[in-house]
Amino acid sequence: MVALAQTPPSGDRLRAIDGFLAEAWTDQKAHDDRLRDLAVEVRFDRGVAHVTGEVADPEQLRLARDRIGRLAGVLGVWCRVRVAGHDPVVVDLGCGPNKQWPGNLGLDIFPAPGVDAVADLSGSLPLADGSVDVFFTVHILEHLFDFLPLLDECHRVLRPGGVLHVMSPWWGHVNAVADPTHVRLLDVQTFKGICLQRPPGTPRWYPLHAGCDGASIFADLTPVGPDADPPTTSHLARFFD
Repeated sequence: MVALAQTPPSGDRLRAIDGFLAEAWTDQKAHDDRLRDLAVEVRFDRGVAHVTGEVADPEQLRLARDRIGRLAGVLGVWCRVRVAGHDPVVVDLGCGPNKQWPGNLGLDIFPAPGVDAVADLSGSLPLADGSVDVFFTVHILEHLFDFLPLLDECHRVLRPGGVLHVMSPWWGHVNAVADPTHVRLLDVQTFKGICLQRPPGTPRWYPLHAGCDGASIFADLTPVGPDADPPTTSHLARFFD
């Protein structure tokens, strides 16, 4: 059976969804004692939650991220939040001139305005172990013949509780094949395989969120140790077939 292509939402519908999500988050925050006093701001853009502000400890950030991600229609939860008075170290991989936030560290294979360090993303990242809180790989993985070494490098460099944010064209949309520099096709299910089907001894990931809007796929992953319990069936069922 051939799967029917998804139709991406119109601009008007996306704006309506963002408005609904903003109202839903405001209402949830007002009625949840754990969230009410958190100094975080959430802006929704085409279904992606952009979270800024400050929290007292990592557990508060995990709580906010989880509650935001449970709102119906959220595709990803992208965070740049101060924790216990410390700014997060956020790295944009393959950023070109367009960082997700101005204060991010930008790495790219080509020098450009906004690129802070030139690095070949198919090789080792010039970053120390456990030195980064957040990675963005926005429209990057589809350009790499083998992106698993890059994910392994992100796993090495992320601190415990850190997050890797991914956005790439969905394989069923024309954008996935219209760019001749795209060499890989991706689906939400790809990230299920990354989290569950890697060989023993390779770095492991836990899915915090994953989704597709009919044009792009999104995934928020956090590194876990080799002895961590796998995600439960009910958790996986939120995102994957």
